[in-house]
Amino acid sequence: MTTDGLGTRYWRLWTSAGLSNLADGAMKVALPLVAIRYTDSPALIAGLTFAFTLPWLFFALTAGALADRRDRRRLMLVANGARALFLACLTVATVAGAGSIWLLYAAALCIGVAETIYDTSSQSILPQLVPRDRLSRANGRLYAAELTANEFVGPPLGGFLVAVGVGVAFGTPVLLWVAAIGVLLLVRGRFVAGRTEPTTIRADIAEGLRFLAGNTLLRTLAIMVGIFNFAASAAFTVFVLYAAGPSSTMNLSDPAYGLLLTCSAIGSVLGTFLAEPAERLLGRSRALVLTIAGSLLTVATPGFTANPFVIGAGMLLGGITISVWNVITVSLRQRVTPTRLLGRLNSAYRLLAWGTMPLGAAAGGLLGQAFGVQSVFWIMGGLIVLQLIPMLWVTDRRMDAAEAAVEAEEATAAADPRSR
Repeated sequence: MTTDGLGTRYWRLWTSAGLSNLADGAMKVALPLVAIRYTDSPALIAGLTFAFTLPWLFFALTAGALADRRDRRRLMLVANGARALFLACLTVATVAGAGSIWLLYAAALCIGVAETIYDTSSQSILPQLVPRDRLSRANGRLYAAELTANEFVGPPLGGFLVAVGVGVAFGTPVLLWVAAIGVLLLVRGRFVAGRTEPTTIRADIAEGLRFLAGNTLLRTLAIMVGIFNFAASAAFTVFVLYAAGPSSTMNLSDPAYGLLLTCSAIGSVLGTFLAEPAERLLGRSRALVLTIAGSLLTVATPGFTANPFVIGAGMLLGGITISVWNVITVSLRQRVTPTRLLGRLNSAYRLLAWGTMPLGAAAGGLLGQAFGVQSVFWIMGGLIVLQLIPMLWVTDRRMDAAEAAVEAEEATAAADPRSR
């Protein structure tokens, strides 16, 4: 056990996750940059992102069922191995002159499927590595590594590698995923969910959905996440029209627009370190209420000003509070969900959280077209304010009671010889 109480196995997982996310960040920038060599169609280029995210809509629940059936570390190893293999095949084909936009699509879709397995298993394995009372710290450190690698280091690295050559641009993420596998192999132990009865995948998925639907606390938080992502997606879909270009309200250049967006990313990294102190000093319920206020700044500020410094400050604070929300609610989810159900619960949660994004994007476009871009920021800001209502029910007392109930259930199961 290390001095921070998280343990050597956790820090090996942390290192592996950092390498894996660095590969993700570089690869997801490199693919569209290579794609423009095959086509200049905006729809085809944008379709790469669709191919990446589509597996979360049709495979997320299956990935959650697998995470509760199999050893979660092995699933992460297989997923990273599959991603490395898919991209290695793409590298060989591209260097050999057989590359095409459709081959990029196939690679993006296959890598996206593997990503659903890796991410679901990664989030589900954490309670088996660290004590429950240290989950907030563990999630905060893990998010910091993932955000830094995926959003700060990975994208510019991908752009630089494409400038060097396509083989290098695709080959480097392959090597990073292989390195992540090597480190993850050092995490010793079996990480199974302790299932006792054979069931079908369909039955497993149904059980996970019933658990989410029947747990009022988790269901409330899941709906709140879905509403926020709907509102944020609507606002940021049209924000580029408000901020960038000579005909926009803010009249920002492309580099200035990119710099403005980094304010949110910087805030997100800072928030991962502030989540645990906020939880300790304010209590979880009060801290979550503050995160809603911060989210309001991110979405609604452009509705009242075109000053880039004020909007940037709002994005910075919003990024901080979004990370605080994520660390607290993910840690809570890990504590109040039985280990045998955690993979399916996480996948159902993500399905709801990410599934509202395309709906929000469509709503933002329609509202902006009908009433003007600024109206989108006001309307979505009002939607976020309404999230204060369910927070009257999400109290520290209810969260503590939910955690105590699961601890008692798992202690009873551990004492029952039939569950072994």
